[in-house]
Amino acid sequence: MSSAIVRSTLRTAVRGGPRFNPAPRRSFSAGASAEEEAREASKWEKITYVGIVACSILAVVNLSKGHPHFEEPPAYPYLHIRNKEFPWGPDGLFEIKEHH
Repeated sequence: MSSAIVRSTLRTAVRGGPRFNPAPRRSFSAGASAEEEAREASKWEKITYVGIVACSILAVVNLSKGHPHFEEPPAYPYLHIRNKEFPWGPDGLFEIKEHH
């Protein structure tokens, strides 16, 4: 048994070692060459940069416009009902304090 294994190993070594079939190269596009893929990548890179610039300009224009101010709503009596005093005083912590 062991002599058969040794002969098989020697035969394989004499032939040039074991033969491995490498996996076929996977192509992600249907027959496109490397130059076509590079051009396509370059095109989408330029489209991305144009989109970034356009969105930035749109954001600056929208944020630079003023916004409308409306009249103050009437002071309804049920809006700020407080049954217990706050530890920091009679006004809310983030409210504008108006003392007349």
